[in-house]
Amino acid sequence: MLHRAILCLAMLVLGALSARAQSTDWKLLFHSKDMTGWEHVGPGGFEVEEGLLKPHGGMGLLWYTPQKIGNTVIRVVFKPPRNNSNSGVFIRIPEKPTEPWMPVNRGYEVQIDNADDDYHCTGVLYSLTKALARPEKAGEWNTMEITLDGPRTIVVVNGVKVTDYTEGEPVPPKKKSYEPDRGRRPDEGYFGLQNHSDNDVVYFREVAVRPLSH
Repeated sequence: MLHRAILCLAMLVLGALSARAQSTDWKLLFHSKDMTGWEHVGPGGFEVEEGLLKPHGGMGLLWYTPQKIGNTVIRVVFKPPRNNSNSGVFIRIPEKPTEPWMPVNRGYEVQIDNADDDYHCTGVLYSLTKALARPEKAGEWNTMEITLDGPRTIVVVNGVKVTDYTEGEPVPPKKKSYEPDRGRRPDEGYFGLQNHSDNDVVYFREVAVRPLSH
C-alpha cells in the first residue's frame, strides 16, 4: 500500500514538472504592460488598457519587429465582442512592413470574423482556404494556435482544426480588389495583428510563440 502511494506521488510530481516545462516553452511577446518589440504601420493603432491590447481606427497593422519566424507555433488569445468583429493575424510577411497592404498581398491573413462565409471567417487564410470547422465564440476569449511548419500552415481555434494548407495547393481565384494576391509565401516571415476599424474591434490578451519540435 505504501509502495503504491509513493508511486502515485512520484507520478504526480513528474506530471507537474512536465506541465511546467511545457508552459515554459512559450515565450510571451505581449506582456500586458506595454508594446515593447512591436511597431504600428497604417491608420489607427493599438493601446494597452487593463492588460489587453485594444485597437482603434484602421486599417493598420501592429507587427513584431525583432525577427522573422518560421517552424514556430503562434498562440493568440482574443475576444470578439460581437459576431461581426473583424481582425486578423498576419503571418509569413517577407519584409518589414511600411504600410498595411503589403502584408495583405505578400503574406497571409489568418482571419478573425465569425460573420462571413467559409472562405472569410475565423481561422482561414483569408479568401484562400475554406474553413474545416467554425469553433469561434463571440463575446468570449478564444485561443488560436497557428503552426508554421516549413511551407505548411495549420490553424487550430479552441482546440479544433480550421485550416491545414501547404504551399502550392490549389486556391480559388482572386475575386475582390481587397483580397490578397495569389502566390507562394516564404517559410519564414514577420507577423502582426490587424486593427480593422473602430466598428470591428477585437481585443487581444496574449501573444506567445514556441519553437516547433519534430
